Amino acid sequence: MRKLLLNLTACSLALLPALAQADTLRMECSPSKEGREFCHYVKQRFEAQTGHILTFIDLPRASDEKLSLFQQLFAARDANAIDLFQADTVWIGVLNKHLLDLTPYVSDMQQDFFPAAWRNDMVNGRVKAIPAYMDTGALYYRKDLLEKYGEQPPKTWAELTRIAARIQQAERENGHKGLWGLVFQGKSYEGLTCNALEWVASQGGGTFIDADGNITINNPRAARALEMAAGWVGTIAPPGVLGYMEEEGRALFQNGDAVFMRNWLYAYVLTQDKSSAIRGKVGVMPVPGGVDGQSVSTLGGWQWAISSYTKNPQAAVALLKIVSDAESQKKAQALLGWAPSRQALYQDPQVLAQAPYLATFSGILAKATPRPATQTQRKYAQVSKAIYNTSFNVLRRDSDGADAVQTLQARLERIRARGWR
Repeated sequence: MRKLLLNLTACSLALLPALAQADTLRMECSPSKEGREFCHYVKQRFEAQTGHILTFIDLPRASDEKLSLFQQLFAARDANAIDLFQADTVWIGVLNKHLLDLTPYVSDMQQDFFPAAWRNDMVNGRVKAIPAYMDTGALYYRKDLLEKYGEQPPKTWAELTRIAARIQQAERENGHKGLWGLVFQGKSYEGLTCNALEWVASQGGGTFIDADGNITINNPRAARALEMAAGWVGTIAPPGVLGYMEEEGRALFQNGDAVFMRNWLYAYVLTQDKSSAIRGKVGVMPVPGGVDGQSVSTLGGWQWAISSYTKNPQAAVALLKIVSDAESQKKAQALLGWAPSRQALYQDPQVLAQAPYLATFSGILAKATPRPATQTQRKYAQVSKAIYNTSFNVLRRDSDGADAVQTLQARLERIRARGWR
């Protein structure tokens, strides 16, 4: 008996160093019921795998408030604030110096994710985040109305303009006086930057600022793209589109009062709700392209990132790998509706049984193009403001396309000054 007790004591003492080294990590968690369920799932896996403890913190839901809080916490180099969190697509360059360099830990994961999303999370060749879930611009259309008039989904903006005008006129003549051909995000805010990027890049006018940080907007194709969009306002798009964000356009489309809608992927599920006037009548596709049909959809979504001030980088990376693996992404899709960032899951029978519409989105996500945020780093907010204000001026006819791109080029050059940093 004495020998047995001595052996048990020795074993217990041997465990003490491991217990003493157990750390508590803090992870962002959505306050919703489904969010809490997902976080509990992650907690069980992480604690069983690592022996560390995982706790959760609530963060502001508004994107700008959340970014402001992170900037305050990181300025104080607070190692106890948070370890793992979600960053907006356009924050990676802004928060770059406060994000742990993941390159040594995740190089073998790159081929599993959508290429555009992975590239967006790299700064100066270093991986600073991992795509958590995907989003991108898409074109929604009324399948029933296109079939009624013998039209196919448009491959180019010119086709969209023609089809929208034709169906709008015919339906109004048949008594649907409030029908419009197209709705989009025309208000002067970040959403207009996303729309303008799609118009300009799909017409071969570049992405405002290229991957190397060169400002490229002052060109005839970009000018024509903005003029094209301005021509929609008051003809196939309501004058009120100049005040539309995502939900204003969705409300009109979902009420049955628009033929086409540019929006994000989240809108699909809502259009299929039991209360929707167009349930079962909606198709979704990549946004149209220019004359050559080259489609460009703006990349959205959120990314998993680790604070560079974490006390335990190894444990934080282990947590990151758990939340971003295939099983966790399937769980998050089922609970929260997050579109996976892993390409293979768009052919996964379990995922497609839960969300068959994702099969349509794979091709859209493959075409997603990032906004010029990573390369412009902390100056992106100024860059985007310049883009959406200039685009808005063209939409409301305060400026023409040629003058607008020349003015925007000069303004972006002033913002860049001595460099993007």
